[in-house]
Order: sequence, then structure tokens, then C-alpha cells
Amino acid sequence: MADSLASQIIAAIGGPENIRSLTHCATRLRFELVDAGKVDQNALEHMKGVLGAVPQSGDRFQVVIGGAVATVYEDIMHLPEMANAGGAVASGNAAGDGGKPMSNAEVKAAARSKARGKVAWLDSFFEYLSDSFRPILGVLLGASIIIALVNLLISLGVIPNDEASAGWVFVKAIWKGVFYFLPIMVAYNASKKLKVDPWLGGSIMAMLMTPQFISLMNTKTFGSTVCVENSALGTTSCTANIFGLPMQLSDYSGNVFVPLLMAAVLALVYHGLKRIIPDSVQLVFVPFFSMIIVGALTAFIIGPIGVWAGNALGIGLAWLNNYALFVFAVLIPLLYPFLVPLGLHWPLNALMLMNIQTLRYDFIQGPMGVWNFACFGATAGVLFLSIRDKDKDMRATSLGALAAGLLGGVSEPSLYGIHLRYKLVYKRMLIGCGLGGIVIAVLSWFFPSVTASGQVVHGVTTTAFAFTSLLTIPVFNQMWVYAVSIAVAFLTSFILIITLNYRTPEQKAEVLARAAAESKVESAPAAAAPKGTPAAIKVAEATADAEAGSDEAAAAIAQASADTVNAPIAGHVITLDDTGDPVFASRALGEGVGIEPTASTVVAPVSGVLQTVAETGHAFGIKTDDGIEVLVHVGIDTVKMNGEGFAVAVKANQHVHAGDLLVTVDFDKVKEAGYSTTTLMTVLNTVAFASVTPKTGIDVEAGDAVIDIQR
Repeated sequence: MADSLASQIIAAIGGPENIRSLTHCATRLRFELVDAGKVDQNALEHMKGVLGAVPQSGDRFQVVIGGAVATVYEDIMHLPEMANAGGAVASGNAAGDGGKPMSNAEVKAAARSKARGKVAWLDSFFEYLSDSFRPILGVLLGASIIIALVNLLISLGVIPNDEASAGWVFVKAIWKGVFYFLPIMVAYNASKKLKVDPWLGGSIMAMLMTPQFISLMNTKTFGSTVCVENSALGTTSCTANIFGLPMQLSDYSGNVFVPLLMAAVLALVYHGLKRIIPDSVQLVFVPFFSMIIVGALTAFIIGPIGVWAGNALGIGLAWLNNYALFVFAVLIPLLYPFLVPLGLHWPLNALMLMNIQTLRYDFIQGPMGVWNFACFGATAGVLFLSIRDKDKDMRATSLGALAAGLLGGVSEPSLYGIHLRYKLVYKRMLIGCGLGGIVIAVLSWFFPSVTASGQVVHGVTTTAFAFTSLLTIPVFNQMWVYAVSIAVAFLTSFILIITLNYRTPEQKAEVLARAAAESKVESAPAAAAPKGTPAAIKVAEATADAEAGSDEAAAAIAQASADTVNAPIAGHVITLDDTGDPVFASRALGEGVGIEPTASTVVAPVSGVLQTVAETGHAFGIKTDDGIEVLVHVGIDTVKMNGEGFAVAVKANQHVHAGDLLVTVDFDKVKEAGYSTTTLMTVLNTVAFASVTPKTGIDVEAGDAVIDIQR
């Protein structure tokens, strides 16, 4: 089998040992090498899937991939030989975004970047929590749906709730396995996040869940073991005598605090051992000492502390739910819309699991469900408007997001695909969150839940960790209270979005205009619209006249098939070869021009939709209604200025007219920072046209034609 593109690139770059670091922007792989002389540039340039190979100063090297760069980057980083290569970190928003709209992942990153970075250790803590849970969301979701369906069938009398039935025990084992062995899964992910052998972390946590360890609680077998009942939690706490030392024993199944604490201690021990043990014997002795040291620490100290912390938090939140129900039930759904985009909801997810493990029920998921259905109601409102306004793109986006939400309980497609792109959604949705929270507080106060142990609890409870969707409604105690509350939240957001809209008047007008244009093109005869674009319609009309024998019409064909791209800034026009940027000079990003600016304002060179607006203000991608994709890149390597000196006047997905202000730039700051002020502009889809001809060697004002396009 032929080597993959990723393997070929690494081989041509000089192998993984020649890589100090690897990052990527929107189109290029950016290497920092040990020795750039080892690169086989000819092989790279003739490699299928590579658009260009560009050496840079020092030992830096760029490989131009295009829109598939993120996929190639991931493929490279998953190569076995890259396991010990330089610490590569993905980077976005650099030259050549290709005029493409932000992906959901980019929207997520943008949302989180606004709140991250102020307290580094806090950012790292939340990332640690996120990466410890995120990989197992799929199995948690699958298990929660199984629980919901089983509860529904029991409530309908289809199957009996019979613990003595072998079939029932088997079905229970399907989902119980996920939650019973959850500590091992969390330990694996947490260890991996901290750059520790994840199998080592999972193995140490598994030690506490073996039949041998659990048997230590048997007072008949081990006479020195003493057990005490905890009436408040309905649990039993045992203490064994191990080599003369007391060890507090607990049931660690379903516990998430202990593996998180254990992995943190393991990381310290593991990396410490790697510093003092010779490389030649690390494979054997690092795991050996880690298992002994961290295994003992976890059994004697970390485990009991984790259980104690979980119990304390569970009791504290239960008190808040019972005695400050209105605050709790309203605050949770109002906080979640801001916690989820920032990744700060993971601590609450961990607390839900701890509540189930310690209290045998959870009360956070009820109010959380209110937020989820307010979110889904807003998405349903967007879907309704997209159908009414014939907005095909938004209809597809909202339909997929709504299906993921209502059937899977997953809010991210709605958040990153719609809500964070149209900020008016939040104003409507938060009202639904608040009103749903009030309803759940009022109803659950007058109609409290009764747990399996007979305890009366104010608030909607559940004994399972469930993603709040339509399918999981049956897992909630006081199901009708929960159903009414989420219905109120859903309908409130849905009605507010429909009546007040989720777009600004400008955004709505743009959608309606685009829909009208598409409708007109679709209803026209096929001969009148060969490509479905305004320019194509002009060509077809002129061709029809020419065939009728009109000399003027023959000339009109050339006129109709020609387009111009205007200068985005005043200055002197130079060729891409003279700009000093080898990637642009290679035409990998299309034909175009460079402009040495004499002004500070950058305007739209064409009319169209801004599909890319770099947060740093250095790059803009515009796609015209006729399908021309234009990239405006202000300065060279100015992405490194992180937006300093750039006052952006537009946002992604906004429709602009030629001449509209894009950004105001303090070019003095650019020069002080040591970067070139040359503004580059290319036609990204140059290959789609008969010719793209730049006009160079002239002085222009913003708005003057600098590129001619023949179709």
C-alpha cells in the first residue's frame, strides 16, 4: 500500500527527528526544523495533495496544502513516528483562510478565547476536566438512552421491574458497565491529558475495583475490618488493617473525583521517575515504581479524600436544592448557556455523577434540562424562519442541530452552528431558560420527589446520568413536572425567536435578497442561466443576441464575461513576486497583486459575503454572488500582532458592498513591530476562470480596478 500523504510529507521534510515544532494555519503546514537543508523540496512540490513548498528564513519551512490542511495536520500528528516529535500545536487564523466561513470548531475556539487566558492555571484546570470526560461522552450518551428506554418500557408495563429475571439483569449490565467502570475511563483520559501512559493510570484505578480489594470490606473474612453505617447517605464505610495501618475502604464504582486526583499525583511521580531513571530501563521501572507508589497513595490517602470531597459537595448541593430551590432551579439554566461555550460545565457534569454515586440520585439534571430545551426551542424557531424565508443553508444547519438536540440531548451543534453566530438568539433564549427554571421550582416545591429510600426531595431528580433529550424524559422522577418545565422553556424560546427574529434587519434583508435571487434563477429557462449566476445570465443573453447576427452583441459577450476586482487600499501596485512572501508569490493562493499602502483604511474590493474575518483583522475572505473568491491579506506575518493596531469594522457572514470599510490599520505600529505593510489580494479560485490578469506598476486609489477576470 502506498504511503499516506502525511507519511510522504514527513519523509520529505527530513523525518520526525528533523522537526522542532509543527503548527498549521488555514492553508499551510508551518515547520520549524533542526536542519532545513535536509528537506527534499522537489519531492514536496511534485507530491499529490501539496500545492507548494516554500523555504523561509532560518530553519523554517512551509508546505501549502489548502483547505485540507487541518486533516493532513491531524494525520501527521497521529503517525506512530511522530509520537516523540517536537511539541506541535494547531494554530488558526493565518494567511490564506480561503474565503471559507468559520467552522463550528473555530466558533467554539473563538468563544472560549474571549474568557480564557486571564488565569493560566484555571484555564489548565478546566481543560484537564474537559479532556478527561469528552472522549467518553459517546458511551455515556448511549448508556443514558438505554436507561431511558428501559424505564419507559417499565412504566408502560411492557417489561417487569424484576431483579430476579436473568434477562433484566443482562439489560442492566449493558448500561451499568459504563458507570461502574467510569473511574477507569476517567483515569485513562486524565493520565493521557497529563502526558502519562494512560494504561498506567487506568490500571492503578482498576486496582481499587478488583474483587480482591472489594473483599477487604468483608468483616467475616477479615476480622480486623470495621464497618460503620452512614444514615444520612445510606452508605457503609469500612476500615481495614493493612500491615498495621488503617485503610478506609469505599465502593469506588462510578466515582470521578478519585481518578482525577489520582492522575494528578501520578503525573508528578511518573515524570519525576523519568528524570532519574535511565532511558534504557524506563519501560520497566517507571511503571513498576509508579504502580507501587501511586497505588498505595491512592488506596490509603487519595481515595478516601476523593470520596470525602464528593460526599461533602453532594450534601452541600442537596441542601441548596432543598432550602434555596428557587435560586438553584433558576440559576442553573441561566448559567449553562455561558458555561457550555467556555467548557466550564464539566465540573457540574462531574458533580452529577458524584451525586448519583453518593446520594443515589441527582437533582442538577432537571434544571439543566430546562436550559437544553430552551436552546432547542430557539433552534426550532430558527428552523421555522429558515423554511419561511427559503434560507437553504440555515434550514440544513438548524434541522441537523435540532435533531441532535431533541434525540441526543447535545446542545453544541445549536450553540456553535447558530447561537454564537447570531447573538440575538441569546436574548430570546435566556428568557426561556429563566421562565422554565421558575416553573420547575414552583411545581417541584408543591409536588416534591420521593427517592428510592423514601426521602422527600424538592426538585426533579433522577437516578441515572442522562443527556436531557426527548428520549430520556422517562428517567426523571416527577416526570410530569419535568415535562411541563422543559415544554415551557422550549415554547418560550421558540415563540420569541419567531416573533422577534434572531437576525438584525440587515442580516434578514440579506437572506431575503439571496433567496429571491436564487428563486429567480431557478425559475428561469435553462438556456438563460447556464451556471446559475448573474454573470452567466449576462453571457447567455449576449450570446443569444450574437447568434441573431448583432455585431454589438458579439462584443457584448466579452464585456459580459469580464469582471474586475478593485484595490482595497490606496497605494502602489506591485506583482506578487515582489511582495516578499514566497507562498503568495508561488500563486498557491491564486493570482493577484500586492499594494504598498499610502492610506490606513482597507475597504471591500468587491461586493459579496464575508466568509472569513480573521479576529486579528489581518485577513478577509469575500465571495461574490458570481462566485469570485477574493482574499485580502493586510501586511505579511501580521497575524503575529494579535490584532494590535487593527480596528475591524465588519464580521463574518456580513454582506458588504465594494468600497465598504473592512478595517482601519495603524501601519506605523506594523512597521514598529518589524512586519511588512504590503497588502496582498488574490483571487483564490483563479483556476475556475479563463484568465486572471493583474494590473501592476501603477498608483491607485481604493476602488480603482487592479485585477481583470475573464470567464
